[in-house]
Amino acid sequence: METIPLALFEHLDFSFLTDFPVFAPDPWRRTRDHKPPELLKGVLYCFSREIYSPEEIARELQDELLYLQCGFDKPPSHQSIRRFLTDVSLVVEDIFEYLVEQVAARDLLDNTFRIDSTVVHADPRDSEASWNYDPTAGSDDSDGDQSDESDQDTSNNDEQDEEGNGGYYFGYGYLVVTTGPKLPVAAAFTEQKQVDQEIARRVTQDALAVGDPNWMLGDSAFDMLNWHDDLIEEGVVPVAPYNERNTDDPYDIEYRVEQRIKKHSDTVGVWSKQLEETYEQRSQVERTIGACKDCGLGTPSVRGRVRVESHVFLALCLRLATAIANYERDANPGKTSVEVCQ
Repeated sequence: METIPLALFEHLDFSFLTDFPVFAPDPWRRTRDHKPPELLKGVLYCFSREIYSPEEIARELQDELLYLQCGFDKPPSHQSIRRFLTDVSLVVEDIFEYLVEQVAARDLLDNTFRIDSTVVHADPRDSEASWNYDPTAGSDDSDGDQSDESDQDTSNNDEQDEEGNGGYYFGYGYLVVTTGPKLPVAAAFTEQKQVDQEIARRVTQDALAVGDPNWMLGDSAFDMLNWHDDLIEEGVVPVAPYNERNTDDPYDIEYRVEQRIKKHSDTVGVWSKQLEETYEQRSQVERTIGACKDCGLGTPSVRGRVRVESHVFLALCLRLATAIANYERDANPGKTSVEVCQ
């Protein structure tokens, strides 16, 4: 009988995890029951089943067929799983980068990248989280967040302002670049949803390291001069609505790139209609965020910045593993689950 673990991981090799020092044998020769490739498979499988705590993961992996297909010869203990979840937080971004390389190797990236930020709601008892303002809460262009948050009880976490043009939330944020069939290809965990220019530039460069897009789409929060210049120098056209609030003497343009291209080159011509038609594709980033939330990126049950960040990246890893599995099975890589034959 085929099961989800076999379908998810039959085309992925996680043996490189044993090379990380965090998973090396204990120097004092104390027992360290670590099997990182197998534990990662077990954890990601459980994320796909909306199972997150070490105790619940251990209980799920008592099933003989499941633990054998994850590579174990016996069920892992909840102590081993707890230790793994602590240690993997140190290398989870490396695992994410490995999976991004795998989707790139399968030619699943396209020529349009999209960048956006979103909220990560925190447990009310999380002492490291904070209340932050989200100006897009309740607006039409944030339906990617709304569709998933509607399933959660956020009555204590969100307070809309008097004009209905935003709201406060308790938690963190993350910035993500997406492309292809709902694929995250670069990301950063942040203190809040509000976009920081230096983080945006770094994440953008991470994305360009794995792909060669023609376009990079972002909302008006990405109307940042240095970000535009970085992309133009890389031969990528940034398309973000011009934000008149950024200047006392606004230009008569719809998109910042219209002015920036004229400054950098006399030979590059981009028509306003083409920019508008291209920008309409930006909404796919919201669908990607929704797909990642289906993989566990909703409200994490863990507390503390490090643990929440690790949870976020594990959810992104599951999204990529699912896309790879579906691609290898000639199914739609954009689906958020893997179908198995009984």
